[in-house]
Order: sequence, then structure tokens, then C-alpha cells
Amino acid sequence: MPPPPHHAPVQQLYRSHHAWLLGWLQRRVQNHCDAADLSQDTFVRLLCAPQPEPRLREPRAYLATIARRLLANLYRRRSLERAYLEALATLPEEEAPSAEHHAAILEALNAVEQVLARLSRKARQAFLLSQIEGHTQEEIAVLMAVNVRSVQRWLVQAYAECIVLASGGWA
Repeated sequence: MPPPPHHAPVQQLYRSHHAWLLGWLQRRVQNHCDAADLSQDTFVRLLCAPQPEPRLREPRAYLATIARRLLANLYRRRSLERAYLEALATLPEEEAPSAEHHAAILEALNAVEQVLARLSRKARQAFLLSQIEGHTQEEIAVLMAVNVRSVQRWLVQAYAECIVLASGGWA
């Protein structure tokens, strides 16, 4: 059975540029396994795109852009996990969560990180001020030097992303 029509250009990109992308990533992450994962994720991202890209004039630049974003996500996720593990290390042993609870917490932290990454800088700031620091919309408006309506709009965007995630969207 032949691949779907929009997969053919991705296959050609893969054949032509996979080795280059893998080398490009290895120079950045210094780890073959991470580079291989990121390289594959880059092409999976292309395969899962709702619309195939028109003929690319600079395919390597396009692939590098996707890979850079995936690399940034990897670093953010690892930083978040490292911070969680450092906080966990300060707990007395009897208060430490079970392995299952630990895995669930890491999964939830990664989900929150995904939501935050999809938001604009201002929407992310408003959401964190609301949910982490407990500020009201009016207080956030003053802190951010904007009107309350803007804060409301940003919070709606953030909550909408949370709902999409909770309903199993954009996995």
C-alpha cells in the first residue's frame, strides 16, 4: 500500500536530510540518543502536520527550526524535572511520594509545561500570576500595566489550552 500523497515529500526530505539533521543535533546535544529522538520527532512533526508544506526553498533551515523548537521543549522539560527532583530530595523519606505518584506528578508537570509553552508571553505571565501567586484579575492588570479586559482575555486563552489538554487534545 503506497503512503498517503502528502507523505512522499516528507519521505524525500527524510532521505535527503536525515543524516545532516542528526549530525546537526548531535553537535548541539552531545548525546546520540537524544539527537536521534529529536531527529525522528522532527520528521514525525512533519508527517502529523494538517497541511503539507509547499515545496521548501530551504529545507535544512525549515528542519532546523522545527528541531530547535523540539530541543527547547526538551531542555524546558528537563529543567522542570530537575527542579522537581531537587525539591523532592529535600523531603523526609517518609513524606516522599511513591514511584507511581512520582511518575504522575512528572506527567502533570510536563502537561502544565506544554500548556505554558503554547501561550503568549503575556498570557503565560497572567496565568502564573493568577494560579501560582493567587492574584485577582484586577491585581494582575495593575502588575502588568494593562486593563482588566486584557487579563481576562489572556486567562481565557490559558484556560482554553488547559481544557484542550484535559480532553486529550494536541497529544
